[in-house]
Amino acid sequence: MSRLETPTQTTLAEHTTLRLGGPARAFVVAGTTDDLLAAVRSADGPTLLLGGGSNLVVGDDGFPGTVVKIATRGWRIDGDEVEVAAGQNWDEFVAATIEAGFGGLECLSGIPGSVGATPIQNVGAYGCEVADLLTSVECYDRRTGEVRTMTAAELGFGYRTSILKGADWGIVLSVRFALRGDGLSAPIRYAELARTLGVEQGARVPAAQAREAVLKLRQGKGMVLDASDHDTWSAGSFFTNPIVAEIPPALADVEMPRYPADGGVKLSAAWLIERAGFGKGHAGPGGRVSLSTKHTLALTNRGGASTADLLALAREVRDGVRARFGVTLRPEPLLINCAL
Repeated sequence: MSRLETPTQTTLAEHTTLRLGGPARAFVVAGTTDDLLAAVRSADGPTLLLGGGSNLVVGDDGFPGTVVKIATRGWRIDGDEVEVAAGQNWDEFVAATIEAGFGGLECLSGIPGSVGATPIQNVGAYGCEVADLLTSVECYDRRTGEVRTMTAAELGFGYRTSILKGADWGIVLSVRFALRGDGLSAPIRYAELARTLGVEQGARVPAAQAREAVLKLRQGKGMVLDASDHDTWSAGSFFTNPIVAEIPPALADVEMPRYPADGGVKLSAAWLIERAGFGKGHAGPGGRVSLSTKHTLALTNRGGASTADLLALAREVRDGVRARFGVTLRPEPLLINCAL
């Protein structure tokens, strides 16, 4: 059932994992797909679709329009495929698929947020990404007013992106995945995960075993939500790993992590940040924000911070890396009513 709240009741800080962001002009909670479509169609002026709030940086002035909280839940299993509602908590869904005897999504365990956001960002971790298993999405096209099915090929997936990212015309209503019915993981591609599991890269293990290892690794990096741990008051990895057409001169003779990628070579953003002089725990304005004490890619709210504080730290890191190595880091989360 939809529920309308007033700005005095709701600030976006209450609905983002960074715990930052000012008020919404109006705030609607949509508990069913029909409610969601009705809320979007009737919204007056700018509209922001909100899932788990794990990939958003919202300005201190908030959002000057209607925020629609997607609160749809549940999934339906059809053979080795499963269709899941956009508002379903992602990690609850992943855990349930493994408990039901399926494999495939285990390397994406522990990622905060909702299912509907995962294809937009082509969420990925530990050698797996949503594009590997997604078959289609049910999408409301605001340009035509129609609901249509979009296949994985139509979504134009790339590294942490799709044609839906940054677009305001497509609203994900549900997502369909093809899973592994044998209960085994996808081939373990990520070296760190393979070492943790004690297997060779390319091996397959029980999905539950892989999930346990992934959660352990993520917890060690402050990447599993914990209200008592300020290292998890973040939007996850703030910067994407940059892809460069050519290795910059400052890095030409340097031994560093680098990986083949479409359009060039993918570099490690964490490596660049650390070597540019920004270590774990590097503090921003007044100590209210800092790089995580566990992982340099996460920018964290230490309590009492503002979005302006966070962006000041992000600019310091971005500009420092560019000055040192000639590489420009790009933010991974969506910036709403603010800019880097």
